[in-house]
Amino acid sequence: MKQRISVGTILIYVALTIAAILWIFPVLWMYGTSFKPEKDILLSTALIPRPTTLAHYLKVLTEASLPRWFFNSVVTSGLTTTLVIMVDAMAGYAFARVKFPGRDLLFIIVVATLMVPQQVLLVPLYVHIVRLGWINTYTAMAFPRVGLALGVFLMRQFFQGLPRELEEAAYLDGAGRWTLFTRIAVPLAIPAFSALTIFTFLGSWNDFLWPMVSATRENMYTLTVGLANFSGSQQQEYGAWMAAACLASTPVLLVFLLLQRQFVRGITLTGIKG
Repeated sequence: MKQRISVGTILIYVALTIAAILWIFPVLWMYGTSFKPEKDILLSTALIPRPTTLAHYLKVLTEASLPRWFFNSVVTSGLTTTLVIMVDAMAGYAFARVKFPGRDLLFIIVVATLMVPQQVLLVPLYVHIVRLGWINTYTAMAFPRVGLALGVFLMRQFFQGLPRELEEAAYLDGAGRWTLFTRIAVPLAIPAFSALTIFTFLGSWNDFLWPMVSATRENMYTLTVGLANFSGSQQQEYGAWMAAACLASTPVLLVFLLLQRQFVRGITLTGIKG
């Protein structure tokens, strides 16, 4: 029997289609504009440029230290993601499986830090890294995101959903707490790791405020900070701005497209639902 589609379902699909078009149109316009000659940018609204030019990309690649900024962003985002996965996984597992005095109260305090704006912590974090001598280092740019409440909460929710029978069976066979974590919990947490990886990588890659504060030398700028300074030095050169934006946004779009299935699955399994 054919399933009847209700009017409400049709309206939902229509609304989602309109929202998708509204979201993707500026992205397509950005990529199209980056290939338009400068004189045609304000005169033509076509998404597909005719003629096309690579002059804006050549300008960005030659006049800016783009390879160095790109390398800094890759190292910073990779280091941040690695540390977050390691620390947040252990913290989330401890809150979910290890019983210790004050565990629930401590977890409430950790989650409550979500209400603290990043700007409030900017000065204390800066003073801290100055005293440690970490200014203009990758460690300084990666440090503030490690152990944040969102990652700890996400991992804790996932580990709580794992069957306890698996760990109990391994415990009866002589497995210790570390073995239970590395051999049982971690292999089952790949979906949650994928979701946390996307959250962390995108957040670190797109971050502007903290890298601008923690890096004072141009050769330590991340892509967002470097391109912002480059765009500010180019007066009314929209093509160069769009080319720089395309180069900065393409990696994160690829990461999301490659991991979107695991991302959706991880969000579902951790109980974070809209």
